[in-house]
This record gives sequence, C-alpha cells and structure tokens, in this order.
Amino acid sequence: MFGIGLTVISTLLLAYIVWRISSIQKLIEVTSKKAILYSGIVIWIILVSGRLFGHGSGSLWASTVEFVGITITAVLFLIFSCLFPIDLATGFGRFFPRLAPRLRGWAVIGGCLLSAVAVIQGIRPPVVSHHEVKLKNLAKVLDGTTLVALSDLHLGSTLGPRWLGARVAQVQALEPDIILLLGDIFEGHGENTEAFLPAFRKFSAPHGIWSVDGNHENHGRTRESGSSLEGTHILTLQNELTQPLPGLLLAGRSIPRGHDQVPTTPPWNPPEDRPPGGLILLSHIPEDSQEAADTGVNLMLSGHTHGGQIWPFSFLVEMVHPRFGGIYNIDDMTLLVSRGTGTWGPRMRLWRTSEILHITLRSE
Repeated sequence: MFGIGLTVISTLLLAYIVWRISSIQKLIEVTSKKAILYSGIVIWIILVSGRLFGHGSGSLWASTVEFVGITITAVLFLIFSCLFPIDLATGFGRFFPRLAPRLRGWAVIGGCLLSAVAVIQGIRPPVVSHHEVKLKNLAKVLDGTTLVALSDLHLGSTLGPRWLGARVAQVQALEPDIILLLGDIFEGHGENTEAFLPAFRKFSAPHGIWSVDGNHENHGRTRESGSSLEGTHILTLQNELTQPLPGLLLAGRSIPRGHDQVPTTPPWNPPEDRPPGGLILLSHIPEDSQEAADTGVNLMLSGHTHGGQIWPFSFLVEMVHPRFGGIYNIDDMTLLVSRGTGTWGPRMRLWRTSEILHITLRSE
C-alpha cells in the first residue's frame, strides 16, 4: 500500500508540474507543449517501472531504475514546494498575469537548485554530533565512557560495502568504548548482506558492539529469521537486557515482525528487579518515550525519522513524530533521536545532514 500511495503521489506531482510549466511562455518559445508532455510521459514510465520491477529485485538494472525513480520523486517534491506557493500567491495566474509565468519559471529553477543542493548534502559523509549526557545511577568510575551510535544505515544497492567501510573508519577514529547500531541497518529489499560482513567485522570497541532491529529488518523476513549480522561479533538485543559494564545497563527494544510499531511490553525489568546502574534503551522508533522514562530508563537512543531528510518534508515527519531529531529531556530521562547515518530512497538530504552520534556519559 505504501508503494501504491507513493506512485499515486508521484503521478499527481508530475501531472501538476507538467501542467504548470506548459504555461511558461519563455519555455514554450524554446520547446513545445508536446515535447513537455512527452517528457512527462517518459518520466512517469520510469517512476512506474521502478516501483513494478525495482522494488525487492536483486538485479542491478532494476535497482537502478528504482533509484532513479525515487530520486525523480524527490526532485518533483522540491519543485512542487517552490511552484505551488507561487500559484497560490498569484491565484494560479489570475493575479499579476504578466508576472505570474515568470515567477513560475523562477520557482522551477529554484526547485532544481534545491535538488542539486540536496544531492550534494546527501553524498557527503555524515557529521559527528557530540553530546554529553548525565546518566542517573551511572557508577562514578564510568564517568567519561564514550558511546558511538549509528542509525538508519540502509545498506543495499545504493550504499554499498565501500561506503560502509568508510563509516567504520570514521567510527574507529573516535575510539569509542561501546558501539551501538540503532536499527534499519539494511534496506531490506533482498540485498546481499554477506558482502557487508567483512566491513562489519572491522568494528571494534573494548566493551562491545550492540544493535537492535528496525522496521526495515522486517522487510521480506519471517519471525524465524535470524539476525542479518550473524557471523560478526555484533550482538543484537531482541527485547532483552544486558550489562556491558558493571554499573551500566543496555536494553534493546525490537519491532515485531511485520509491524512498524514498538512492542507494548518493556524489555527491561523494574528498578527493583535489575542490577544497579544507569540504563540505556536502544529503540529504533522514538515512541513511548514517556513510558520508558516512567520505568526507569535514563537514556533512550532512537532513529527512524531521518530528521525529515529532505526539507520541507520534515514538517510532515514532525507531525507524526514530534520528537523527530535532536536531544530532549523527559523527566529524568534524556532522549536522543538521530537524523540517521545513511539515506532512505534517494541519496538526498536538504538541511538535515546525516550524522553519527558521539556520546560521553557523565555520572551525577
């Protein structure tokens, strides 16, 4: 249903843009309305072909068509975001009839320029965001412990082993005590996960590497499927609690197979039934944060939202996930929501750069 909805929205955006640019006189002088229409039909065929043949396919050509199609969708969205306000302001040409076509032309150019900026920001390496977090109940001897967290790598045909290798080198240069993967490690559309394992094996941290599943780990898998990281020293927390260091606890909350919501049962014990220490919760989706705070979690690390990835789409993401990026204080708990280390869909970001979280724990 998501794929159908995305195709319908892409078709509507394309139809609207073709309709509006066909009324730009300067453009008609160098081409024709028929040429614009035929170009729109070719673009629509690419969009539909990417959805029909590319989604879930392991072949290179099909994946390429899908990638081109989803990139076109993002470009259409950015052009629409510039063009539609101009149409509203000019009453779709009824106000300022001489100026309106020129403004529409500039809006289309503006959308294309924003798309170029989004591509540049999308292919740049993720920035390292540094945070110091006071962790209630953290043993004083652990003051200064460093964590590095990556979320939403979305490894697959677009972001391959070479890109992952560069991220591993980036993380290892930070010399973290613990490395955390916050879900959506793979795109989940039939990619060859074996090709990524050599890079994952180069991750190293003295007190362990831990991960949780995200919603993309569910794509194309059954309840009986094991972790995609089997064969590495990365341990996946499946709704369970562990103690990497005396005085520091990690809990991992996984998403049930075939669902995009968090489970209702917390994967950690009440304070009176667990070892002493600061409790960190890894939860891919930043939901039920208040419930986590109420049950004694001190730090919650999430991803999933990508920080909106492409402005102004971020406003829609924020409506669904009000805590969609950055640091939040919920009672005695700190919530950190990553903008994501990779990209979903098009390799584009606009004002929402990719990031790697570097967290220094402080005892109270």
